[in-house]
Amino acid sequence: MFQRTRLPWAMLALSAVALPLAVPLPYYLHLAIIVGIYAIVLLGMDLLVGYTGQVSLGHAAFFGIGAYAAGLLMTRLGLPFGLALLAAAAIAAGFGVLLAAAALRVSGPYLAMVTLAFGTIVQILINEMDWLTLGPIGLAVDKPRWFGEKLTTTQYYYVVWGFVALALVCTGRWASSHLGRAFEALRDSPIATECMGIGVARYKAIAFALSAAMAGIGGALYAVSEEYISPNTYNFELSLLFLLGVIFGGRKSRAGSLLGATVVVMLPTLLDSMAMFRWLAAGATAAALYFAVRSLRGDGAAALRRAGPPLLVTAGMLVFSYQVQNLNEHRLSIFGLLILLAVFYLPDGLMGLFKARPQGRATTAPSSALLRIASEPKALGIRDVTMRFGGLTALDSVSLDVQPGTIHGLIGPNGSGKSTMMNVLTGVYTPTAGRVLLAGRPIQGTSPARIASQGIARTFQNVQLFWEMTALQNVKVGLHRGMRSGLLALALDTRAAREHEAGADAQAMALLELVGLAGDAATDARDLPYGKQRLLEIARALALQPAVLLLDEPAAGLTAPDVAALMQVLRKVKGFGVTMVLIEHHMDIVMALCDAVTVLDFGQKISEGQAHTVRNDPRVISAYLGTAAA
Repeated sequence: MFQRTRLPWAMLALSAVALPLAVPLPYYLHLAIIVGIYAIVLLGMDLLVGYTGQVSLGHAAFFGIGAYAAGLLMTRLGLPFGLALLAAAAIAAGFGVLLAAAALRVSGPYLAMVTLAFGTIVQILINEMDWLTLGPIGLAVDKPRWFGEKLTTTQYYYVVWGFVALALVCTGRWASSHLGRAFEALRDSPIATECMGIGVARYKAIAFALSAAMAGIGGALYAVSEEYISPNTYNFELSLLFLLGVIFGGRKSRAGSLLGATVVVMLPTLLDSMAMFRWLAAGATAAALYFAVRSLRGDGAAALRRAGPPLLVTAGMLVFSYQVQNLNEHRLSIFGLLILLAVFYLPDGLMGLFKARPQGRATTAPSSALLRIASEPKALGIRDVTMRFGGLTALDSVSLDVQPGTIHGLIGPNGSGKSTMMNVLTGVYTPTAGRVLLAGRPIQGTSPARIASQGIARTFQNVQLFWEMTALQNVKVGLHRGMRSGLLALALDTRAAREHEAGADAQAMALLELVGLAGDAATDARDLPYGKQRLLEIARALALQPAVLLLDEPAAGLTAPDVAALMQVLRKVKGFGVTMVLIEHHMDIVMALCDAVTVLDFGQKISEGQAHTVRNDPRVISAYLGTAAA
C-alpha cells in the first residue's frame, strides 16, 4: 500500500496544465476534454454508487437532460454559458430527486431496473419532443465567447479541467464529512442508519440530487464541446460505460474516477479497431495467466479456483477476437463482461490495489471532560401495546414503566416478543394498538430517525455496524445530528465546518475511551474482534446522547472476559444517568445489573419486579423450563 500524499495530485495538476503544450493536436485535446467531462460525471456517480450503494443504470439520462437544458437555454433564450450550466445542474438535480422518490421502496436489482426504465423514458422523450429538442435532427450549440471571440479547443480544455478540479475538491470534502459518513452508513445498514437519527429517504434524495447535478454539468459541458447533440448519444450503452468507469476505476476513490473516465473514453476507440481489441485481449489473458501461476505458489487449490475463472474468460475473449471481424454487435456484451470481471475480481477497482486504509485521528481527551451522554434522565412508558403480524400476535396488551436512571431488564424465552418490543420502541414497527411514552409524550407511529432525535438509541441483536468504516467513523455517525455544516460550507471548508469536525473527533475518541476502544480508533469495524464490535455498537449508540438506551442481547456470543468488560461499561453508562432497557439471556448479567425486570412469554407480560423476586416466580420458571420441570 502506498501512503496518501499531496504529491500525486500536484503532479496530476501540472500534467493537466502542460498537456496542451506537449500535445497540441486537436484530436488528442478533444479526447482529453471528453475524459474530463466523464470524470465529472463519474465523481458524482461515485457518491451514489460507491458511497451510498445505489446502483444506477440511468445516468446517461441525467447527462442528456443537462446537455439539452444548457443547449436549449443558450440557443432559444440566449442565456450566457455560466447561467445555462447552473440551470442544467439544477434541472438534472430536480429529476434526480424525483427518481429518488420513485426508487425509495426498492433496492438492488429492482432499483437498477427503475433507473434503467428512467433512462429509456428520457431518451424516448428527447427523441419524440421534436417541438422542443428538434428530435432526431439534433440541436446545434455554439461554444461560448470570451471578449467577443469564440473559445478555442485549448481554451475550452482549460475550462473543462477547471470544473474537474472543482469537482475533485467538492466531492473529496463531501465524502470525508458527516455527509459522506451518512452515505456509507446508508449503504451498509439502512435500519441502523435510521436509528442513528439519519433519515434514509432524505439522504438517498441528496445522493441522487448531487449525482444527477454533476451528470447535468457534464452533459452541459459535453453539449458545448461537441457543438451538436442528438438523442442517440444518451443511450443505455453510455449508462453502462459510466457504471463500468466507476467499478473499474475504483469506488470511493477520486483518482479511480479519473482512471475510470480514461478507460471508458478509450475503450470504445479500442473496440473500433480489431487489432487493438486483440492486443487488449492478449494483455488481459497474460495478466490473468500471471496471477494464476502466482496462485499455485500460494494457498493451492482455493487460490487457483479464484484465479481460474478470469483466466478462462480472458482466454475465451482472446479466441473470440480472432473469430469475429466486426465488434459493433458485441459491444454491450463486452462491456457487461468487463463489469462482471471487475465486480468479482476487482471489488475496489484498479485503485483498490493502491488504496491506503483510512487513518483515525489521534485525538484523545479525558472522558469526564468531554462526554455529554444524557441531557436528562427520562422515563419510558409502555401502555397496552399490541403488535400483530397478520394472524400472529407478537405482543398482547403489554404495559410496563421504566424509571429514569435505572436499568430495566426485559427477559423471556425465545419467541416471547422481546425483539418485537425493541422494534416497536424504536419506530421500526408501528404498534397495532397502544402507546409508547417518552417523558410522558407519545412517540409511537413516528420514524426511527425522529425517535432517535428525541432521545432513544439502540443496539441490535445481530451487530449492525458500518463495516467499511473505522471505529472512529462509526461513532461519528452517531454524532451526525450535531454536524450543522451544509453542502456549500463543506465544499468551501469553512472554519465552522472544520470546528464541527474537530469537535466530533474529540467526542468520538472520548466515547471510544469510555468503552475501552481508544486504541482501535483507526481499525475498520469488520476487522475488530466480535467482543469489541459489541462495545463499538454501544459507543455509537451513546454518541446520540440518549436519554434511553435499548440493548438487544449485548452479551450474545461473548466470552467470559468480554462479558466482564461489557458489565463494567454498562455500570459506567448508568453513572451518567442514562435509562437503559436490557434484553438479555445471561441471567447473571440481569441479576447483577437490573433494578427491575419484566418477563414476557408468548407476547404477554407474566411477571415483573425486582430481579431476585422474578427469578423465583413459578410462572417464570415454568416459561423457561416447562410446567413439568417447575
